[in-house]
Amino acid sequence: MPTLSSERRNIREYVSGFVDGEGCFSVSFSKRPKFIVGWETKPSLAVSQNHDRAEPLFLMKSIFKCGFMRDGITDNTVKYEVRRLDDLIEKVIPHFESYPLLSSKYKDFLIFKKICLMMKRSEHRNLNGFKKILSLAVKMNSSGRRKYSEEHILSVLKFQKLR
Repeated sequence: MPTLSSERRNIREYVSGFVDGEGCFSVSFSKRPKFIVGWETKPSLAVSQNHDRAEPLFLMKSIFKCGFMRDGITDNTVKYEVRRLDDLIEKVIPHFESYPLLSSKYKDFLIFKKICLMMKRSEHRNLNGFKKILSLAVKMNSSGRRKYSEEHILSVLKFQKLR
C-alpha cells in the first residue's frame, strides 16, 4: 500500500479534495423546548467512506486534531465528524480557507463559515439571528434532505411566540 507521507504528497490538498468529493458541510436543527428559541442549531463537517477504505478519515482526524469517528449505520460506512463549534472555527474553517474546495461545494462552505461565525456571536440564541441562520442553512446541500423544512420550523416558532 502506498505511503501517505507528507514529504512525498501535499496531504492538506488531498484532504480538501477528498472532502470535496465525499464530505458534507451541514447545519441541522433539532427541537429543544428548553432553548430560548426552541431549536438547537448544529453545524458539522461529515465525511464518510466504506469501512475498507477509511484510512483518509483517520488521516483527517489526525490533521485536524479534533472530531470523532462513528459507524454510519444506515449505509454501512465509517464517518468522520467535527461538530464542536470552536473546532470548526479554529481548525476546520482555516484549513479550507488555505486549501479551498474546487467544486460547487465551496458555496456551501462559505455559507457554513458564515453560520459558524454568527453562532460564535451567539446569534442563534435570539429569534432574528436564528431566522437568518435558518434561511442561510436551507440554501446548503440542495440535493440533500432535511428532517424539518424551513416552513415547519418557522410555523413552530410562530406558535411558540403566540404562547
